Amino acid sequence: MEQNAQVYLVGAGPGDPGLMTVRGRELVEQADVLVYDRLVSPRIIAWARPDCERVYVGKTPERHTLPQHEINALLVEKAAPGRTVVRLKGGDPFVFGRGGEEAEELRAHGIPFAVVPGVTSCIAAPAYAGIPVTHRSAASSFTVVTGHEDPAKLSSSLDWEQLAHVGGTLVFLMGMKNLPIIAESLMAYGMADDTPVAVVERGTWPGQRVLTGTLDTIAADVLERGFANPSVIVVGSVVALRDELAWFNPRPLTGKTVGITRARHQVSELRSELEELGATVAEFPVSRLAEPSDPAPLAAFVAQPTPVNWVVFTSANGVKTFFRAFEAAHGASPAAASPSAHSAPSTSADPAADAGADASLTLPDAAFAGATVVAVGPATAKALAERGVRSVLTPDTFRAEGVADLLRGRLDPHERVLLVRAEDARTVVADMVRERGAELVDVPAYRTVLREDGKEALQDALRTGSLDALTFASSSAVRNTLALLDGDAGLLADVSLFSIGPLTTATMEELGLAPAGEASSSTISGLVGAVLGSLGGLS
Repeated sequence: MEQNAQVYLVGAGPGDPGLMTVRGRELVEQADVLVYDRLVSPRIIAWARPDCERVYVGKTPERHTLPQHEINALLVEKAAPGRTVVRLKGGDPFVFGRGGEEAEELRAHGIPFAVVPGVTSCIAAPAYAGIPVTHRSAASSFTVVTGHEDPAKLSSSLDWEQLAHVGGTLVFLMGMKNLPIIAESLMAYGMADDTPVAVVERGTWPGQRVLTGTLDTIAADVLERGFANPSVIVVGSVVALRDELAWFNPRPLTGKTVGITRARHQVSELRSELEELGATVAEFPVSRLAEPSDPAPLAAFVAQPTPVNWVVFTSANGVKTFFRAFEAAHGASPAAASPSAHSAPSTSADPAADAGADASLTLPDAAFAGATVVAVGPATAKALAERGVRSVLTPDTFRAEGVADLLRGRLDPHERVLLVRAEDARTVVADMVRERGAELVDVPAYRTVLREDGKEALQDALRTGSLDALTFASSSAVRNTLALLDGDAGLLADVSLFSIGPLTTATMEELGLAPAGEASSSTISGLVGAVLGSLGGLS
């Protein structure tokens, strides 16, 4: 075994990625191997390096992907080659997380480890429900209990008589299956029937729900409302404070699960806006960026830029890949518009990863001095602004026809137009430039190709009915989604489908799909608005 082998037992917190510790995030970003549980947010998993090995060992109370002894052995196996292993556990590793058992196994094999505590759900979920586990006038202590143990079994280690009289607040984790027995046992040993109880489902997650009742009613209430794991059960007088202290209230899309089909590096804005409205977001990146089939035009232009009168970017991806190509050709940006406008050369072999990087390069002065820059829409304009190009024109309609209309009244026949586009983009802008008699410098900067690694996850989500909606931000996303479904559009029959604009809608209808809504403007906010208008409403 290498001397630098190291395993970190890291608490991922209760769900909200914002509650992950700074140290925890640092380790996820550095990990060679990430071993993670079911209740870890996908956004936290996405912080890992592209070359990080990801191993899912998720458990539910009813089913284990791997039994605990196999997880212990897995950690030893993955650490043996000297790699940095991060064992990422929901909540805190040592609060019913079996982190102690894993640490014992590592110590037995002489593997050095460290523990990074996490925010535990036994405190965070009640807090997000407006329930303080202690309060000077209501509870001076709280007791955390596993609810997964069957209280009826003879070998139970729980002293129900003591729990019923311990005072303060009782917090049960993993107890939904046994909630009727928990309530009955506490009442049987003398706890008052009208003791307040709260169940916090998916605490701190966007789809958090809270149900309050009393010991004698809570089991029936939970059954009626369909509450399920993961949930935290809170018993005690502090629950009554929720009426006054509730702050994390249900939002319009609470209880709805919305799928995103955008490429992974493009999901952040859409995901954030949906989560802000309370939706649970499931990512199914059906596309990825690749180099154009013929990279010569882009390589030739960035190597020796020649003057142009107009520069047209038809997507944010085009902006990012163009600047990355320029950076790769020159090693650094030319004289920058601002002192900080520079970036290290790319080392990624994945154009999608490059496109998502935060590079800040300025356009080469020799090529673009005096040129007018056109962006197809706000997202493309934003990508340019991030690279110091803030003086741009955008059309009234955020698609190729809008760009063509903008240029038609301004473009002179003797002028030269650089068109930076996707390889499979429509020819609307190029055709108009040629019709005007202007010179076209046509530069395909990237192509969009099918991403197949999420095929099984997408099909499973549709077959199990776990999605309420699926969003499409491009025609290629529609086509690639159907490709991952092996052309079986019937799998989408029970899901509300949303389009970012008329062109995407036309593609959907051409392929036999009926949109439930279309964005009022071809923007991410417009797409979110379409989802909200159709599915919004408190559950």
